[in-house]
Amino acid sequence: MARTPSNMLPLGTKAPEFELLDTVSDKILSLQQVKGEKGTVVMFICNHCPFVIHVNPEVSIIAKEYQAKGIGFVAISSNDVANYPQDAPHLMKLKASEENYSFPYLYDETQKVAKAYDAACTPDFYLFDANLKLVYRGQLDDSRPGNGIPLTGKDLKTAMDALLDGKPISEEQKPSLGCNIKWKEA
Repeated sequence: MARTPSNMLPLGTKAPEFELLDTVSDKILSLQQVKGEKGTVVMFICNHCPFVIHVNPEVSIIAKEYQAKGIGFVAISSNDVANYPQDAPHLMKLKASEENYSFPYLYDETQKVAKAYDAACTPDFYLFDANLKLVYRGQLDDSRPGNGIPLTGKDLKTAMDALLDGKPISEEQKPSLGCNIKWKEA
């Protein structure tokens, strides 16, 4: 498992638009359809990454809590399923059910969306404000598989709370760390 950090897209970046297959509903969904009234979390995840498996329980809890406060959540998998078949769309649908995701789990077959967001790893978290301007990118919290630090979602929750309260979000943000996105060979 490669330990790859986030690329840290510049704050203030406008969320790149997308239209992708939601493996849960089998419908094509756009950014405009999944965005929240007060903000939007875009997560790059996959089925098999140990870092994602580690954070899944906390992500599901946080999503439900903050969706009720007006924050939209969406997960995207951009991995090359030819070489990583465990990340195939039909298995994404199963994973969403197993993990009790309350958000769409989109399949980025062309990997264009991951490239537009400059995503590097799974999990990779992005928080956009109501105008879809980037206000946070980086880690969920300091917990990693095997490091003994409990999952809290502290970093992402602190940013979402500040956004909801109309307070400034610290620009000092720690990159996420996880498995590299499995890019298709050119």
